[in-house]
This record gives sequence, C-alpha cells and structure tokens, in this order.
Amino acid sequence: MSRLTHLDAEGAAHMVDVGAKRETLREAVATGRIEMSAEAATAIRDGLVKKGDVLAVARVAGIMAAKRTSDLIPLCHPLPLSRVAIDLALDARGVTATATCACTGQTGVEMEALTAVSVALLTVYDMAKAIDKGMTIGAVRLLHKTGGKSGDWHAEA
Repeated sequence: MSRLTHLDAEGAAHMVDVGAKRETLREAVATGRIEMSAEAATAIRDGLVKKGDVLAVARVAGIMAAKRTSDLIPLCHPLPLSRVAIDLALDARGVTATATCACTGQTGVEMEALTAVSVALLTVYDMAKAIDKGMTIGAVRLLHKTGGKSGDWHAEA
C-alpha cells in the first residue's frame, strides 16, 4: 500500500520490527527556537523569573523528555540512550535549543532529539509565561543524523 514503514500492507499502524537490524552507533541533532519579548529574555538572563533558573530547568526537562520519547510518540521504540546533551543559547529576543542524542542500537534517535528540543522550549514557555504569554515556539527540525542502514543525513542550510 505505502512505503511508509509504520503502516502494514492493509494500511494499519504498527511498530516496525527492527530485530534483524544490526546495532550501530546512532546520533541525531535537532534544534528549535522560542521567540519572546526583550523583557522576558532579560528576566531569564538576570535570574529574575519567579519560578527559578529557566535554562537549568529547561535543560533537565529536555533530557527527561528524550528518555521518555517512546512513552509520548506511539510507535517509537524505547532506546538505551548513551548521551543526551541540551544546549540553550539565550539572546535578546529568545532562546535557541539544540539537542544531541546518541545510542548504540537498531534504530535511530531522531525522535528523541526532536522531543528533547520541543519539551525544553515548552518548559521555557511555562516558566516565563507570567512575563510574556505571547512567546512563540517554532523552527523545530532535525539538523543531522548519523548511523544506521540509511547512513548520514544533513539538513540543507
């Protein structure tokens, strides 16, 4: 019916069987951004957000989210992540999040990196919404991935 790997011949959703795939080192990097008022960015920078250290909490939230991806995305395999790193770059108008996830396994870690970025940015929103309810989250995307049968992939600039 389709070349979509999560659909069977009848079009029903199923979890892909990766049992026959060989284990390889897999890594994925994703990014995203939250735009905000200068007032909110300054409050985050100066540690004036009443809920606490926004970037520290967002970093932990992103790491936790990567580890729980298979609980959130229905057809994802649970993975033994060996690395999750979250970089949060604050500037005068927002925060750019970059997540790197890695494991040695039979399937990729793209969803873990994308989930980590998304939850880190949602956490920034939650912690700073009292200052700026109009923040916008966007540009969440995969930057690159390595490993596996399909090899390396890099987003176009």
